[in-house]
Amino acid sequence: MSNSPIVSLKGVNAGYADEVVINDVNLDVFPSDFIGVIGPNGGGKTTLIKVILGLIKPISGEINWNKADGILHIGYLPQTNFNDKYFPISVKEVVFSGLMSKKNFIVGYKKKDEEKIHKVLELMGIPHLAHKNIGELSGGQMQRVLLCRAIISEPGLLILDEPNTFVDNSFERDLYDLLKELNKEMAILMVSHDVGTITSYVKTIACVNQYLHYHKSNVITQSQLDSYNCPIQLITHGKIPHTVLGDHNHNHSHD
Repeated sequence: MSNSPIVSLKGVNAGYADEVVINDVNLDVFPSDFIGVIGPNGGGKTTLIKVILGLIKPISGEINWNKADGILHIGYLPQTNFNDKYFPISVKEVVFSGLMSKKNFIVGYKKKDEEKIHKVLELMGIPHLAHKNIGELSGGQMQRVLLCRAIISEPGLLILDEPNTFVDNSFERDLYDLLKELNKEMAILMVSHDVGTITSYVKTIACVNQYLHYHKSNVITQSQLDSYNCPIQLITHGKIPHTVLGDHNHNHSHD
């Protein structure tokens, strides 16, 4: 893998209309990164994702994408679970739509497309759903389908917004294990409120609450938290590994 960042944000301020949501954000995402993005509701996590995806432009600062082949492939798994039972599209067609950017919207399956679709459906354990209408799926099944769509183009960066929101309990552990395997081939940026679980899987943590503090580890001590501005309430029990984030002062520089 290249040592150059896939995406680089420098001094980025972004928001909507007259409201600045994230301030002076500096972040480099490298090919082997697995970054957990945490922070309170309204702190700017979604805005950060939209900036990286190019859905909104920074008010100031700059963002650079490394487009070695002229195209930057980013896989995206949104938090929203669109499951319209009246929408006439099959699982196979949803997954195939993840290849559209490479095909310039040329319609029609080729043999290699069929193979890719089957491969990712098998990876998620749902090849039997290929011809099902999406309206027949459970929330967990739909989330697996959307993840198939996100990774079928073999993106350099995979962005997940609360990936366990709709995932059924039987698949949640498998999902995180799968993400660890995918991280061997692509960078991952994962937004999650489930701090206790993600710290067992991510490599580094970005805390977003207007400002971004990047922590180059998945282990955070209380003394380090004192310099972060990212209040999180964590409830856990049993032997689940966990990290507790409390109130602390503003500091958004890199470690």
